[in-house]
Amino acid sequence: MEEQFHEMELLSRSLNQAHRAAVQSELNAAGLNEVGHPMLVSILQSAEEDPDGQCQAQRELADLLHVSPAAVANSLKSLERDGYIRREPWQKDARRNRVFLTPKGAAAVEGCRDVFRRVSARMMAGFSPEELAQLARFQRRMLNNLNSHEKE
Repeated sequence: MEEQFHEMELLSRSLNQAHRAAVQSELNAAGLNEVGHPMLVSILQSAEEDPDGQCQAQRELADLLHVSPAAVANSLKSLERDGYIRREPWQKDARRNRVFLTPKGAAAVEGCRDVFRRVSARMMAGFSPEELAQLARFQRRMLNNLNSHEKE
């Protein structure tokens, strides 16, 4: 049993690394390599669609992405410098900035989403609908197992 767990851990890490490499390669090919963290840009898009949402705070973004607030701060600084976002004080809480996508940022979101769709299609090529449904059930179960352990 322990050997199976070890193999699954190695496969999981290898899949994660291969996915990241494929996404980065596609981002580079699409001219989106300076976006930095494509999921951050996508989350900002979602936040912008809900103007009352508070997910623009660095700590909340860091929690959503499972990275440090400092990493989010660096990414936001780069995105602002490169014209993807703009920041302005939040009226409800002057200690926080609201982060908005610029038109260049909105175009980058669409490009990033296209990249994720292409990589997912490549990754799932050859799987039947039944196999994809079974894989999704297994992944949900693994996620639930991990999340339930955090709550204990």
